[in-house]
Amino acid sequence: MVNPELARAESLIREIADYPEPGILFRDITPLLADAEALRVTTAALLEPFTGTFDVVAGIEARGFLLAGAAAIAAGVGLVPIRKAGKLPRPAASVDYALEYGTATIEMHDDLPAGTRVLLIDDVLATGGTLAAGRRLVEQLGCVVAGISVLFEIDGLGGRELTGDLHTVFRSA
Repeated sequence: MVNPELARAESLIREIADYPEPGILFRDITPLLADAEALRVTTAALLEPFTGTFDVVAGIEARGFLLAGAAAIAAGVGLVPIRKAGKLPRPAASVDYALEYGTATIEMHDDLPAGTRVLLIDDVLATGGTLAAGRRLVEQLGCVVAGISVLFEIDGLGGRELTGDLHTVFRSA
């Protein structure tokens, strides 16, 4: 059964062709973020399968920060940013990965005690490189990935095979 509140939230996502490069279909979640009810229901859906299984939420730069911040507040837990290389004042660990239109590096501080259960949140699963790198980074720091939650998944790019099991709020695109 389709949740009408989630269907409305999904309808707010705009598709922008050829951004940031030709051939890429960018999904603009800004209208969803600007709508309080859509953001609330989406945040609840990101968290629902993982209730009680995590200690902090980690958001992957940049749109993952926005979703993870809302999720952390809703869940009553802290937020850990996973940033692009060179954006943290004291990176503790870094991981290189490939994405659909290039390569990148992400970094994370080592402030969490070993064994901390981390829920990874990002906006989209495409090739899976970013989320797989996020998982490796969290584990490299001695923490446990309690789960991965994304707004939507782009079919046919192999992301799920790379990341393993994850929760997707909206239907695959």
